[in-house]
Parts: sequence; C-alpha cells; structure tokens
Amino acid sequence: MKASPGARSWMAAGVRHELLTRALPALRHDMAAPVSVIRMGILLLKRQVTAATNPDASAWGERVALIENQVTALASGVRSLRDWELATHDDGITRSDLVAQCTALMRVAFDLNGIALQVGEDLSPEEGEPSFPSGAALRYMFLGALGYLHDSVPHVGAIDVEANGADGLRFSATQGEPAAADPVAGAHRAPRALAIDAIALQSLADGLGYEVTVEPQEVRFALVTGQATDR
Repeated sequence: MKASPGARSWMAAGVRHELLTRALPALRHDMAAPVSVIRMGILLLKRQVTAATNPDASAWGERVALIENQVTALASGVRSLRDWELATHDDGITRSDLVAQCTALMRVAFDLNGIALQVGEDLSPEEGEPSFPSGAALRYMFLGALGYLHDSVPHVGAIDVEANGADGLRFSATQGEPAAADPVAGAHRAPRALAIDAIALQSLADGLGYEVTVEPQEVRFALVTGQATDR
C-alpha cells in the first residue's frame, strides 16, 4: 500500500527533525559561548566596582563593550534559529555560504568519527556569486546528503563536497580503514532505526521539492527546485 500524501509529509518532517537534532550540539555551542563570556565579564566588572577606590573609566568601558558585543552575538545566534523554519521567508543563500555554514555545523561530530569533510576549491566565496532561494530547505538538503553518506557508507573515511555545474553540489564518500569502537564518537552516530538511508533522503527531497540523485557513495542535487542533476 502506498503512503498517503499526509504520511509522506510526516516522514519528510521526521527526517528534518533528525537532521536538526544532529546540528543542535553546534548550534547550542554557538549560543552558549557568548553567555560564558558575558558571565565572566559581569563578574570581573563587579569585582572592579567593589575594589575600586579610583574608578578606571576606560577599563570599565572595555568590559561593558565586551559584554555588549557578546550580547549582540547571542542575539544573532537566537535569531539564526529562524533559519531552520521552512515557513519563514528568507533571503536565500549563496552556494559558498551554504557549504561553509553546514560543514561548520557538522565538522566536529564528523571528526570525532574519523571522517574528514573536504570542500573543493571551486566552492570558495566569490564576489557577485548568485543567491539561491529557500536557504532553510537547502540547509536540510545539505545535511541530509551528509547524513546519508555518514550513515550508509561502511567505514567512511572522508566526504568530498564539490560544485556540480553552476547551480549544484556533489557529495562523494571514500572508505577508510575500520576503526576501533569509540564510545564518545559513537554517541554522535544515529541509531540504526534513525539512520538517514536512501528512502529517507528521497523523502526529504520530495518534501522540499528538489531533484536528488542518490547512489551508494554519492549524492547530487541542484540548488533550484525541480531541476535534475547532471553527472
């Protein structure tokens, strides 16, 4: 029996939830770091106020400026959570920014599993490069491709991210040597029941409206909805 449209939508939503869960550790770190700096800055400021007999206005100004900068960074991090909401209109994203943002989110988790994320030189930022619509959807597609290769390729040692034409991306995995079990690294791998397999990745792409090519060790998709990928 074929799944109903509603069931397919729920499946795609489940895949997005799993991908967001995998990205959350990096997102939490980005928001927690400014909080730690703010707390330290306030503590030092309090000590200066308590101990000061001759207030040093310049030193206090530096502390206040530091706190203000970190508050700005924290607010930016909180606002960035909106980037994951598909219902929110966004200004789109360039291909190089998409690659930089998503690889930064997952690099630590992949490194813990001995998987190198390698970005091609043709994905370096360029002046005047085009912006593609639906940045939130493209983030999910990018993380979905990484998740599929991470979960499906045995003993994956590296994942290469390269440009595929003018408006596409190509992800390819290479196998490495089997590594000894590492309980810390294992904590970052999805349980088998939650693994991103080919069906899950195809469901994600269908739900977001992108054409995706899924092979055992390679994924390709265009950054514009409804376009097939070239080899």
